[in-house]
Amino acid sequence: MSPIHDQSYRRYSGTRLPVGRSWAVIARHGIKAMVEKRAFLILMIVAWIPFIVRCVQLYVVANYPQAGAIVAVDAKMFRDFLDQQGFFVFLTTIYVGAGMIANDRRANALQIYLSKPLLRMEYVGGKLLVLVSFLLGVTLLPAVLLILMQVAFSGSFTFIWNNLFVVPAVVLACLVQVLVASFTMLALSSLSKSSRYVSLLYTGAIFFTEAMFNALRLITGSTRVAWVSITANLQQVVDAIFRTPARYETPTLVSMLVLLALVAVSISVLERRVKGVEVVS
Repeated sequence: MSPIHDQSYRRYSGTRLPVGRSWAVIARHGIKAMVEKRAFLILMIVAWIPFIVRCVQLYVVANYPQAGAIVAVDAKMFRDFLDQQGFFVFLTTIYVGAGMIANDRRANALQIYLSKPLLRMEYVGGKLLVLVSFLLGVTLLPAVLLILMQVAFSGSFTFIWNNLFVVPAVVLACLVQVLVASFTMLALSSLSKSSRYVSLLYTGAIFFTEAMFNALRLITGSTRVAWVSITANLQQVVDAIFRTPARYETPTLVSMLVLLALVAVSISVLERRVKGVEVVS
């Protein structure tokens, strides 16, 4: 038996993951940690209540055609459903995303993460995937299932053939909504070590820009200033995706550019804030 102080070289017997796959470990751990929280599971269950209500509506319309005069089954119904889910996107973004990077900064875990053979892009990508997964779980997943339920209750693909753009519209609208919320929240989470402060920052960004828009609308008597509101820009772009009349006078292209600028700024913030070594002055 060799003495305990003998630290002679021994070949590593474990497995090595190829560079570029570590993001999956971060994502898997983050998703597992959230699923184990009872309060979060309750939030997810409540977020699916609008889906159940819509399924009941589809069933009633399929079995009682006269009900179609009250509840129209068209592209606007799916647009309205995503509009309803916006509230749960907001809550999920705060619950899941506020501490995503802030908690690691508070525990000085970034130095540990980035001292490994882990790229900064992998770290951000893993964190981003956690938030995106749950947000798609309250937007894209129920929306797609809603389309399938419509086909099942009606017993035909007539609605799909008459509205071929609905499926890609649902996918694209959900991706826009989810990516804007995810990048914005991760950028804010990288700015602080307090998840509560990050929650306040995100809430303030949403409600302050909306309040600013409403104030400017009263002053100018026009909705052309909707571009100052994050929520209004999302609504404007999603309306265009679903080919429904725009609710604001702001050009859709302007709203798209504002959202792209918001994502670009968020990526820039993440690039500057996610570092292995922090210099404290």
